[in-house]
Amino acid sequence: MTSFPLGTQPALELAGPLVIGVDEAGRGPLAGPVVAGAVLLGKGAPQGLDDSKKLTEKRRAALEAQIRETCLWAVAVVDVEEIDRLNIFGATMLAMTRATAALCAKAGISPQMVLIDGNKTPEGRCEGWCWPARAIVGGDASEPAISAASIMAKQHRDAIMRQLAQVHPHYGWERNAGYGTAVHMAALREHGPTPHHRRSFAPVAKLLAQG
Repeated sequence: MTSFPLGTQPALELAGPLVIGVDEAGRGPLAGPVVAGAVLLGKGAPQGLDDSKKLTEKRRAALEAQIRETCLWAVAVVDVEEIDRLNIFGATMLAMTRATAALCAKAGISPQMVLIDGNKTPEGRCEGWCWPARAIVGGDASEPAISAASIMAKQHRDAIMRQLAQVHPHYGWERNAGYGTAVHMAALREHGPTPHHRRSFAPVAKLLAQG
């Protein structure tokens, strides 16, 4: 069984081959970054991993803490300026690449495979991607490593949106995470976009065009 040191933690025993799971959070919102998580499962990885969207907030928080303790993980953030420059697909591919690179650097490994939720991988689509990859539709619910990555990505992004909500309280980001809910849209019409809104997204672009 391969083990890796984790700073002050005991050496991590891997659950199996060097297979990293990757997923993103935040493709659809009108505001905030897109975040990707990458996880290499440890032997003591928590049970009950699932698509982060299917879990309660309390359960996600508990699993996040366990993943941090028992697995190798990394998250990467691609900000609004990069989303508007690249488009959301390109930004998502970049976030996945950054998260995978960060995990590989942390662990000092080259994975045998990277499993990615969805139907496309960054391979050939993002400069810097250099690992074997396989896309799995619904992988965040069927592959534990991807499930863990989805939890890490969502928890990290939700925390960012809660912090931004303290500076921009009108939009309800602490509850809607930047998605275009009725509350968010009403505030957007009344107060206009913030620097954290995605100007390339149609509802925001339409308001800006109306001046």
